[in-house]
Amino acid sequence: MLRAMHRCLAVSACLLTVAAAAGEASLREMAAKRKFLVGAAVAIGPLVNETEYQDTLKREFNICVPENAFKMAGLRPARDKFDFSQADKLAEFAAANNIKLRGHTLVWHQSVPKWLSDGKFSRDEALQIMKEHITTVLQHFKGKVYAWDVVNEAIHDKKPYAIRDDSFWGKTIGADYVEKAFEFARAADPNIILYYNEYGAEGMGGKSDAVYELVKKLREKKLVDGVGWQCHVPCGWKPGDAHAQNAERLGKLGVELAITELDFAIKQPTTPEKLQAQADSYRDTLKFCLSQPAFKALLTWGFTDKHSWIPGFSKGKNGDALVFDAQYKPKPAYGAMIEALKQ
Repeated sequence: MLRAMHRCLAVSACLLTVAAAAGEASLREMAAKRKFLVGAAVAIGPLVNETEYQDTLKREFNICVPENAFKMAGLRPARDKFDFSQADKLAEFAAANNIKLRGHTLVWHQSVPKWLSDGKFSRDEALQIMKEHITTVLQHFKGKVYAWDVVNEAIHDKKPYAIRDDSFWGKTIGADYVEKAFEFARAADPNIILYYNEYGAEGMGGKSDAVYELVKKLREKKLVDGVGWQCHVPCGWKPGDAHAQNAERLGKLGVELAITELDFAIKQPTTPEKLQAQADSYRDTLKFCLSQPAFKALLTWGFTDKHSWIPGFSKGKNGDALVFDAQYKPKPAYGAMIEALKQ
């Protein structure tokens, strides 16, 4: 008990020191000086109900992305009905506070409405539903969203690293559903930035090779403009030569890059040493992005440990993955990001 109390006091002292040191400038102010975008994923509940959540978001970030509000299951409760009531709250907040807004995501193998997954649709019907969805959503948010994740996580994790054939879209339409989604998006809004978003494909390897080939094919047809790296990675991770090599080859295709869902989970319990390792990971990752010309943005998946998906997903084994703690106090990771932006 005494040891746990000392550890808690040490963590608290560390956070207070960081808060005092980092108070001189916000992430948003420092990122603007570097002409870079630093942002976070936003949950609608706390955005609507917590003033401190709102204040932190608009003070610290110049870009944001919805955690769930723009996904198909939420936007389209029935084939003949769209519900933008929750999504519009974030779009209005972003516009009012001069925060760029990413759209996430139009087509994904998860978050498929039950009416769609349980339906008996032909390929042509599924293509029509996809086209209706993409066209309606992009036109609704035209001028409010600057970039869209058109397709999310389409590549299998194992050899032969093909496009998923076990999802509604893959089984009903076939592997060309990815290209069709980008075709519909480009036609719906020719001026929007279109992203392909993926996890586990940041460095070199079989999956990143598959992503590269997919993006190359789409780029040749002028259908894709950006690639998102998710980076849900453990505390202590940092990008290396393989990540630089992958970033450079993607950049040569003419696409921009962004880290779209970054967090560094800490194996519990949290200690000052683990917080410092986490800070090093955030610093090194942001420095990496700033060193690569193709990178335009870095977004964390949430920004306060009070509202993070990590504890629930890991059943309490991991947590404290973000740059603000559960009381909205800046952690060492926050100061480390400020330091990276200063350099």
